Amino acid sequence: MSDGTAIPGPDGLLRCPWGLSTPDYLAYHDEEWGKPVHGDDALFERICLEAFQSGLSWITILRRRETFRAAFRHFAIDKVAAFTDEDRTRLLADPGIIRNRAKVDAAISNAAAAREVRDSYDGGLDALVWSFAPDPASRPAPRTLSDVAATTPESTALSKDLKKRGFRFVGPTTAHALMQACGLVNDHLADCTAR
Repeated sequence: MSDGTAIPGPDGLLRCPWGLSTPDYLAYHDEEWGKPVHGDDALFERICLEAFQSGLSWITILRRRETFRAAFRHFAIDKVAAFTDEDRTRLLADPGIIRNRAKVDAAISNAAAAREVRDSYDGGLDALVWSFAPDPASRPAPRTLSDVAATTPESTALSKDLKKRGFRFVGPTTAHALMQACGLVNDHLADCTAR
């Protein structure tokens, strides 16, 4: 049982405890989580997946990610923004994704919002999202899981800005999870090998 500090993985290297619960999490923890993500479509994908994760375990989304990518045309903003009622029906019948009508509708409407940001904000969605990244020097490395916040002033501000621009399912907790996953903040524990 972990006290919330980094623990040794199968190779003896210290990692965040959550990253050792399944092989899927181990790969995600080591290779993706907290690494900088750039590009409008790539960030749109993460916004959508974090929204689908809301109220669920991330492993549920992680294990279905390839199916989500296929269903949502690899999260190409223009393609998803052009989805029709037939696409919505197709998605709601797809057992490989989370068939939540509100979340499916949010992903489609978020594509339109992302397209608007891309076309009107200098640097697009990438620049907008990354403008909320805090100065890394202002955030001490967390020593235990209890030191990792669920929300921050920056995630609250990002959430508010995205909502103002028409995005849905982007509350402060979801925005913070996005910031963690996409490397805007580094919430790997201080002793974690992935830090």
